[in-house]
Amino acid sequence: MAIEIIDRYVNELIDKSTLEEPVWNIEKIRAGKKATWDYIDGCMIMSLLELYKVTQNEKYLHFSDEYIGHRIEEDGTIRGYKKEELNLDHINEGKNLFTLYDLTGKEKYAKATENIYQQILEMPRTKHGNFWHKKIYQNQVWLDGLYMAQPFYMEYEKRFNDKKNYKDIYTQFFNVEKYLKDEETGLYYHAYDAEKQMFWANPETGCSKNFWLRALGWFSMALLDTLTLSDDAGSPEYEHLAKMYRDLIDAMLKYQSSEGMWYQVPNFPGREGNYLETSGSSIMAYCLMKGARLGYLPKEYSENGVKAFHGICDKYLTDVDGEMSLGGICLVAGLGPEKNPRRDGTYEYYMSEPVVKDDAKGTAPFLLAYAEICRLEK
Repeated sequence: MAIEIIDRYVNELIDKSTLEEPVWNIEKIRAGKKATWDYIDGCMIMSLLELYKVTQNEKYLHFSDEYIGHRIEEDGTIRGYKKEELNLDHINEGKNLFTLYDLTGKEKYAKATENIYQQILEMPRTKHGNFWHKKIYQNQVWLDGLYMAQPFYMEYEKRFNDKKNYKDIYTQFFNVEKYLKDEETGLYYHAYDAEKQMFWANPETGCSKNFWLRALGWFSMALLDTLTLSDDAGSPEYEHLAKMYRDLIDAMLKYQSSEGMWYQVPNFPGREGNYLETSGSSIMAYCLMKGARLGYLPKEYSENGVKAFHGICDKYLTDVDGEMSLGGICLVAGLGPEKNPRRDGTYEYYMSEPVVKDDAKGTAPFLLAYAEICRLEK
């Protein structure tokens, strides 16, 4: 896949977006709502900033600064951010504040991190010490949430809090290993109810019923990004986290398809309805290439990441009537709450969610993987 083609795709996404209506937030578009402060947009801006680091294309930095800056007041107040919802998803977009502060020197970005850190301090926790995924999801730990919160938490602690809560960060990961990991496959269940009461939870283990590709991807990125942000290399906790990352990657590689991608429910590749899914495959491509580049994985693992990236391009990146598009993206998947019994964690449920094009939950990790491809080409 020629670099010029994907560069064109990135530029089309930016050019078709406004600060209030980005084309990559399909959930907001379908709901007829304008963008606010959203983890989906946070993923996309992160990918643009990563591409800026690699390419030095000022357009990527300018749009990212304008997009996030539009939502940050000079005193650090974040318009559209609802701390009182105590939702880990809301933390994700805050990761970009550190990068934008470093690149622009604008103090409002540093001030805004304080507001998000206050949410970290106020998050309710399970009896084992992990953050609830959201205030409305009591006592629940989702793999998604580790990605949304822990890299921000680690970076804030390193920069501004003298690393006082490193142990808390590590412990939350280790609890996930203890309570959500399936020893037979090496994979992690999508979520866990610490009280073992939710209708989707196994009454003996508290775990949900299946492995979901994007959740496994989120958790892989949570491990990798937290490792790269820590300056604690050599400590027993850091080395344990690095081993968790390697072990998960090795487990995932067993399920990589001949096309290079992974299936929506990765351990049932031949089952009726299962499909090669873009967002989780893109995350795995990114994790494999970046992990190998930084030495967390053997160098040859990068080849699996490259294979995944090209597999996605071959299957789902298209040019129709002069417009680029990336398909095969699961729009959303979750568990519960009680008022939504359809989200029960069964295989059939994961097959029932819409598959869309150009949603940032797929395009953003695809572009993160593309940034790694650019590094390899250089």
